[in-house]
Amino acid sequence: MSDSVLSAAIEQSREGHDAWHSERAAAVTGPTGNLALVETRWFGAGETVDVEAEQASAPEGVTVTSLARRSLSTGEAEHGLRRWDANSAAIRAFNGISAFAFNPDWVIAANFTPVSADRTVPFEHIRDNGGTRELVVPGDITFTLNDVEYRFAAFDDGGVLLLVFGDATNGAEGADATYGAGRFLFVERPDGGSDAEAGTVILDFNRAFVPPCGFSAQYNCPMPPAQNRFALPVHAGEKQVLFAEGFDLYAA
Repeated sequence: MSDSVLSAAIEQSREGHDAWHSERAAAVTGPTGNLALVETRWFGAGETVDVEAEQASAPEGVTVTSLARRSLSTGEAEHGLRRWDANSAAIRAFNGISAFAFNPDWVIAANFTPVSADRTVPFEHIRDNGGTRELVVPGDITFTLNDVEYRFAAFDDGGVLLLVFGDATNGAEGADATYGAGRFLFVERPDGGSDAEAGTVILDFNRAFVPPCGFSAQYNCPMPPAQNRFALPVHAGEKQVLFAEGFDLYAA
C-alpha cells in the first residue's frame, strides 16, 4: 500500500472519529442493542424454540429472537432464545463508553492471505469455563509494528473480518485501562472482495470496540487466542463501558 493511500485512510478515520463513537452509543442502547439483552436461555438437545409464541407472551418493549450453537460436550446442535428489553436496567444505568483520543499511529496497513476453508482456530469463550469452540478462520492478517512481525487470525462475521485481540491495556490500572477480556475490531476484506481474495487491509484500531459481553452478562464472547495478543499497549479505540454508580452488570 502506498503512503498516499494510507494517509487518506488515516484522514478518513480522523474525520469520522466522533461520528463513529456517536453511532456506537446509539447502537448499544437500541431496542436490540447490546445493553438490551437481558436473557439467553438454552434448551436441551433436540428441543426447539417457538419464538412466535414467546414473542406473543412477551411484555411491551421486549423482543424475542432465536440462536443456535454446538454443544461443547457432544457436538450436537443446541437451540436457544434471547430476550431484549428496550427499557433494561443496563440501558437506564448507561453513562457512555470511554475511549482514547484519535491516534493516527494505530491506523496500520496489513496483508490478508486466505487459507483453506476447513482451517479452524480454538477460541476460548468467556462463559465456557475454559472450554474452547473451533471457529473457521478464513485467512491470516500479517503486519509489522515496531520491527515486530504479527500474524493474527480473524474470523468471518457476515462477510466482514472480525479480529478479536488483546493488549497490555486489558484490565490494567489507571485511565488507560481497557475492557479486561480484550477488544474487537472489524476489518474490511481487500477491496471489498470475496473470501478467496488476498490483498491489503487497513487495521484501524481507533475503531476497536468493547465486545458485547462488556454490556451484558448474557453474551458468550470469544476471547483473544494467543497469537492475537500484543505485548505493548494499544492506546486507541474504546476503553470501558461506563455505568451509574452502584450498578452491577452481573446482577442486572
